[in-house]
Amino acid sequence: MLRAPEMTTVLYRMVMDKHICPDGLKAKSLLRSRGFKIEVHWLRTREETDAFKAEHGVATPPQTFINGLRIGGYDDLPRYEGLKVHDPKATTYTP
Repeated sequence: MLRAPEMTTVLYRMVMDKHICPDGLKAKSLLRSRGFKIEVHWLRTREETDAFKAEHGVATPPQTFINGLRIGGYDDLPRYEGLKVHDPKATTYTP
């Protein structure tokens, strides 16, 4: 995908005293590896997180927005980028 210089990518993720969301770290890493310049917003308290979820009608952060369009959480990023997505129901063991 082309990365226009004016493209705005915003990532909201939980970064609290006793918890840093691993999916937020993975989302940040994936976006950077794909060439996105990211504006990161930390959700530092349970209250901030709950308010964010209510405002955007989402179940959980992280959430990524590109040019104002909500892409979704970490699992939605590979789909957006056209990458292969692991099927959680697929067999992972081969004898």
